[in-house]
Amino acid sequence: MNAPPAPAQTEVVRIRPSGGWRAVNLAEVWRYRELLFFLTLRDVKLRYKQTALGVAWAVLQPLATMTVFAVFFGKLGKLPSDGQPYALFVLAALLPWQLFAYALTQSSNSLVAEQRLITKVYFPRLIVPVASVLSGLVDFGVTLVLVLIAMALFGVVPTAAILALPVLTLFAVATALAIGLWLSALNVQYRDVRYTIPFLTQFWLFVSPVAYPASIVPEAYRTLYGLNPMAGVIEGTRWALLGTDAPDWGLMGMSAAVVAVLLAGGLYYFKRMEKTFADVV
Repeated sequence: MNAPPAPAQTEVVRIRPSGGWRAVNLAEVWRYRELLFFLTLRDVKLRYKQTALGVAWAVLQPLATMTVFAVFFGKLGKLPSDGQPYALFVLAALLPWQLFAYALTQSSNSLVAEQRLITKVYFPRLIVPVASVLSGLVDFGVTLVLVLIAMALFGVVPTAAILALPVLTLFAVATALAIGLWLSALNVQYRDVRYTIPFLTQFWLFVSPVAYPASIVPEAYRTLYGLNPMAGVIEGTRWALLGTDAPDWGLMGMSAAVVAVLLAGGLYYFKRMEKTFADVV
């Protein structure tokens, strides 16, 4: 006579708050990768749901910004453009900038926007700002096609430097996530943080070489300018797409170090505050 089957083993998972670097469990985030994909896809769908133009907004926004900059800074201000048509010069810079600005804004407000989900079920809260950052890659892809079309119209042929574009894009995403982790955690505690984000983004735009080349920055301020990670990303993107002068690799290294420090600190602070999110949000 066959023995009865053994009862199924039930896995018990105990969730306890922890501190220090042990709380930064990236393996746990990977286990929830399906949720990360779902939240990213949902953010993309919600952005264009019930809109008349849909994805066309990803084309109209950089075109409108490029037109304004070309008229006021290019035609009237006579700013240099490293030998490239000014409109194309600005459009190439807007490619990483708009990815950064969107990802920063969305990730900073992500925890407050997802308060119902956060208070009902456990999952690694880090997924929320990461999903908000990743959703910006859809607009990035659309804008990249627009830039390539503009390059063809102006007769600009990309060089082998274009192979560096994925690395520069990752750099922009890491920068947005590094700042977004700090601001999203702070936004849960202090709701007035969200009012500073538009000002921060606007200020950051003008201290980054979007409308002007970094070459006009005096040599005495170059080191200080290198503390802005987006300066290197934007100059590097122009080099990768348009074949302008290569960025200062020393300053790029400094920018990478700044991002690494901000990202590590942001992860630490975010995880330290994570245990309070459900109670405060």
